[in-house]
This record gives sequence, structure tokens and C-alpha cells, in this order.
Amino acid sequence: MPHPCLTCGACCTRYRVAFHWMEADDAVAGGVPAGLTERLDAHRLCMRGTYSEPVRCIALDAEIGVYSRCTIHPQRPSVCREVDASWEHGRASPQCDKARLAHGLPLLGPADWRWRDPAGNDGDRPDDNGNTPPAPRLPPLAA
Repeated sequence: MPHPCLTCGACCTRYRVAFHWMEADDAVAGGVPAGLTERLDAHRLCMRGTYSEPVRCIALDAEIGVYSRCTIHPQRPSVCREVDASWEHGRASPQCDKARLAHGLPLLGPADWRWRDPAGNDGDRPDDNGNTPPAPRLPPLAA
């Protein structure tokens, strides 16, 4: 089961993505691509497409509720890194919930994260066929 954000993208169409200009790649190597931003004020930039209605981040490649990806994920702004999906870390996220509801998507719950849990049924038979793996071979003893 994929991460729920990979079939959502709603948050990238609901909020202004504003951050300090020092996060841009013209200020720091590996930063947010400056060409995808616009000046918000003397100290802040925002992602193009998030400053006015309709909001849609320029870095979003998505059909909301079907597939979603951030085209600059490794270089995304800190504000994007701080938005958690609901229940990803054991609690609801008002930002995630509001964005999903605006698109008619169901809210995420704890069950949406069970795919990350350990199987819990391995016991002493760790493979899916019920076989116990052979004991590891010990190196020969030197004579």
C-alpha cells in the first residue's frame, strides 16, 4: 500500500507556501528552486501558484485524489516538510483534514498507516510459506 500522500495532493492546492528567502537555491545549494518562487515581502518567498486563488503549487504533479507527487520533493520548503498527513505520527492534522475535505476526500485515520506496522505474525516461522529458515552455517573451526 503506498503512502496516502501519493494519492492525495490536496494540501498543495489549499495553502500559501511561504518561507524565508534563505531557503532558495540562489542563497543555499540544494535549496528550493528560486525559479519556482515569487517574492511575498522583503523576507519571504512563496511557491508560484500558492499566492492567489485558485491555489495550486507549481511543483505539484497530481490529479487530486488519484496520484500526487512533488516535483521538487528533496528541495521542498521547510513549511511543506512540517505538514504531516493526519495520523501519520499518531494524531490528526487539521491542515490535512481541511484540505482533504475541500476536495471531497475521506479523512485519514490510524488504519491508513497499518501498512507500516510489522507483520506481527512471524513468530518462529518468518517466511510466508510457514517454513523455518535453516540455522546459519558456522565457520569451520581452525585446527
